[in-house]
Amino acid sequence: MRSRAEVEATLRSAKLSPAELLPAAQCLSFGPGTAGPGECCLLQLEPGLCAQLEAGASLVIRGEKDEQAVLCSKDKTYDMKIADTSNMLLFIPGCKIPEELSADEASGSVIHSQIAGFSNNYWELRRCRPKLKKLRKLLMEDPYEGPDSGKDQTSAVSHYTTEDLLSVVQASEEEIMYQLEVLDACKIEGFWRVLEFDYEMKLLNHVTQLIDSESWSLSKVPLRTCLEELGPLEPTEMIEHILLSYGRKYTDDGEVYFEMREDKICRAIAQMLLQNAVKFNLAEFQEVWQQSVPEGMTTRLDQLKGLALVDKNSRPETIFLLKVEDLPEDNQERFNSLFSVREKWTEEDITPYIQDLCSEKQTVGALLTKYARSSMQNGVKRTPRCESEPKTSPTLAAVMTDA
Repeated sequence: MRSRAEVEATLRSAKLSPAELLPAAQCLSFGPGTAGPGECCLLQLEPGLCAQLEAGASLVIRGEKDEQAVLCSKDKTYDMKIADTSNMLLFIPGCKIPEELSADEASGSVIHSQIAGFSNNYWELRRCRPKLKKLRKLLMEDPYEGPDSGKDQTSAVSHYTTEDLLSVVQASEEEIMYQLEVLDACKIEGFWRVLEFDYEMKLLNHVTQLIDSESWSLSKVPLRTCLEELGPLEPTEMIEHILLSYGRKYTDDGEVYFEMREDKICRAIAQMLLQNAVKFNLAEFQEVWQQSVPEGMTTRLDQLKGLALVDKNSRPETIFLLKVEDLPEDNQERFNSLFSVREKWTEEDITPYIQDLCSEKQTVGALLTKYARSSMQNGVKRTPRCESEPKTSPTLAAVMTDA
């Protein structure tokens, strides 16, 4: 251990004046238990995450062997990247900066500190979109077909609890729970399930037929009566679930009612009509669609954003199913997939299919600027397939924006 005289001698050898430095000197040394490179990891945290840890919250690293690891807080997901540094980073337990020194320590003492470990890199976090495509994939392995299907008794496919999903889906708990709500998932015997589409439509049809036969207002559908009337046909839990999925729950004079969501019901019926046809004559589809929805509801093409695409260049105009949830999660793969369907897009048409790719502070316009190139054609701004950088972007997207 160095003495004060040895410290001052070292300063003189380095041609440094003690008068120009703080009086206290800290001497660092490697101990026998010092951890080497790779044995310790440093993680750089933004102030908010650091405050959460200090308050007792947990951060979880999620990812399987074939996945890039992400770090999740209670409500956010972060990519993890290794950042190298030219300076060696030392782990020194109990090390004090000058402001933390006591009066005696700051007066000129020699403080001896032992290095516990060192590293030449650290983990850097960057906020990212939750990777939720896997959640839908897992749930769609065995959708629930109803109590009479018998499939649940013979199926060998795994079902998932909340804990199971948290262990395999790369997203925060709040993001996963929100996406389960978006998917209209429900718990059946403790496991998260999504309804098979035909069974979902069967339940919805029961409800809409009851509304029609009872001449109820679509904005005031009584839960209790629905359960009483439809209970003999389907489990009451499924009837209530379909009302929650396609309606807004509220209470009036102690009774529970639902206001049915017109846009979502019209959208679901459109999907039912389109799913068995490659393409549908647009005019004929619109006529059949309007006839198929409950009385009092009005169909509009803007209800189909992210579900179906209209081909205005065909004669007659056609419409076909193209669901955003079936597209790749990766940005470049998403654009490649979209442009295998259509060579040129309007910004209005493509936005529903890329909106979910935008990061927290990124707009659709910024995303299009990154992956597209525009040009004018017949007075309309278009971007044909970009091939200026074939090595990195061989099939970059083509986007057409409104003039």
